[in-house]
Amino acid sequence: MNDSLSAETVRITGHGGDEIEAYLARPDGDQRRGGVVVIHHMPGYDRATKEIVRRFAELGHDAVCPNLYFREAPGAAPDDAAAVARAAGGVSDERLLGDVAGAAAFLQALPSSNRRVGVIGYCSGGRQAVLAACNLDLNAAVDCYGAFVTGTPPEGFPLQVTNLVDQLPQLRTPLLGLFGTEDTFPGPEQVAELERILTAHGKDFEFHSYQGAGHAFFAVDRPSYNVAAANDGWERISAFFRRHLGG
Repeated sequence: MNDSLSAETVRITGHGGDEIEAYLARPDGDQRRGGVVVIHHMPGYDRATKEIVRRFAELGHDAVCPNLYFREAPGAAPDDAAAVARAAGGVSDERLLGDVAGAAAFLQALPSSNRRVGVIGYCSGGRQAVLAACNLDLNAAVDCYGAFVTGTPPEGFPLQVTNLVDQLPQLRTPLLGLFGTEDTFPGPEQVAELERILTAHGKDFEFHSYQGAGHAFFAVDRPSYNVAAANDGWERISAFFRRHLGG
């Protein structure tokens, strides 16, 4: 744990060479450490997400969250930017991969980097974290209740997404999954399907499902927040990243 840290808005190079906004938090000191790319939830690049980025710095990691909606609505409030992005069908998988790759490269270029980088995502970002782990050279990935890693989006779903079943055999990195038994997307049946596929392909993963928790149980600013599940989840995330990323 490191109580002394700094945080700031920076610009990073994302997909296609685009310069995009990102939020960076770093513990003080020049010790070598791993980095974490935080993928924000569908409501966007908001205050709660930035608090998560700062928490990773407190845990001893350099952490950065790219603003995935920056191109659509630079300078807009998170809710407005998210609405614009949803109206356009969301962020394409190709662009997401380019932005996460750029964020990982940014972290690896920091003087404090030990060159190891993990990724974590919440809600839609959970799916995107798994997508990144299947396509990029990362060292660890955490999926927090990511919808449509398996399963099929319902009729009228605002994002143009498909599941990742065909990509799961190429998962490149250890995966931690944290889910709620009362969630619908992903529901327990989708989590079980994901577990079967990863087991069949001999992947390195660990899943934990919390009784009584629904979707977005980490979200401290929403009614879905579940104290017991979130506290245990943070302990598991911290241990997982320490194991795979180092300090």
